[in-house]
Amino acid sequence: MGVDAAIAVRSRSILRHSPWDAILIWLSAAHATALVTVPSVPLVAIALWWNANTIAHNFIHTPFFRSGRLNVAFSVFLSAVQGIPQTLWRHRHLAHHSLVGRDVRRVAGRAREFHWTWTFGIELIAIATVWTSAYLVAPTTFLAVYLPGYAAGLVLCYLQGHFEHLHGAAISHYGRLYNLCFFNDGYHVEHHQRPGEHWTELPRHVADGAERSAWPPVLRWLDSLFTAVRTTTADVRPIALETLERTVLRSPRLQRFLIATHERALVALLANGPRPTQVMIVGGGLFPRTAIILRRLLPEAALIVVEAKAGHIDIARRFLGESVTFHHAVYDPRRPPAETDLVVVPLAFDGDREAFYTLRPAPMVLVHDWLWRRRGRGVAISWLLLKRLNLITR
Repeated sequence: MGVDAAIAVRSRSILRHSPWDAILIWLSAAHATALVTVPSVPLVAIALWWNANTIAHNFIHTPFFRSGRLNVAFSVFLSAVQGIPQTLWRHRHLAHHSLVGRDVRRVAGRAREFHWTWTFGIELIAIATVWTSAYLVAPTTFLAVYLPGYAAGLVLCYLQGHFEHLHGAAISHYGRLYNLCFFNDGYHVEHHQRPGEHWTELPRHVADGAERSAWPPVLRWLDSLFTAVRTTTADVRPIALETLERTVLRSPRLQRFLIATHERALVALLANGPRPTQVMIVGGGLFPRTAIILRRLLPEAALIVVEAKAGHIDIARRFLGESVTFHHAVYDPRRPPAETDLVVVPLAFDGDREAFYTLRPAPMVLVHDWLWRRRGRGVAISWLLLKRLNLITR
């Protein structure tokens, strides 16, 4: 198809910006169907939160249809499905865009400038009709399922907005899974720089030096829990993981769980290369699960643990005895202390994790990372722990 023909086909489409918007329209119908057929508190809450930050959010900035009447009709439909008048949502959201980076506290003042329109009135009637009908048909479900789910969904929406704009500035998240499920909502700094850009184009405009987090917005409170520092490398240094490790030291059941989940991942990835005979484990103190497992899987290999904290070495020796060599130092992937066949990096590594992926300080490098950060050949360690193990080879 030539360029002119493609333009002609696009001009005949009812969609204004992209055929990909048909997916969002279809999903809004799926949202409505799910509310009627399989209502539950989690479904109502999660669907409201997800819809508000994907379908409704994109519709605010790039209305899907060429026809103004179709856009009004879809706005009324979204209002009925979400229980939120889209005209009011649009007004508050655009006011927010005008103030982020300036004075976010004035958003409420801008919201008071809202003026009623006939579209807003129709949206309110649609919501009232749906709610009244739901109560008359299934009062118990409406009161015990829908309303609690609706309230929980509003809380999730609040958390989403709060953690996307900490300290008055937008924050991005570049995880592939999140941006697939949320239609590139993670490119939030880029969205604020180009609010009229279609969601399909945002990955092409990654902002240099953008403030970013390794966590999706509703999980971004973990940055604070782990006293993490957001950096331009998208790394998180979770100091409080040490607290979790100390909990493991007191629980043989947790120790067995960690060994089982990590051993499956190590077995799967070690099968993809030559059997290493020299292994360096970075940060193997406290509960040294990796060293315990590799001592069993590679009995002929020499294991070296590089640990920055002497106290952690003392704890690890309780599990490993003298079968492992300990090296009290800070590991720098740019200047590895010795040549080895395999380097293993923990999730709690406090440094430039990206350097292990790019510099590859050994023929085989195994990097523990967050579940959504797949690099090289990777396997999930545990969905519960949100961890994966990535294999990088030279």
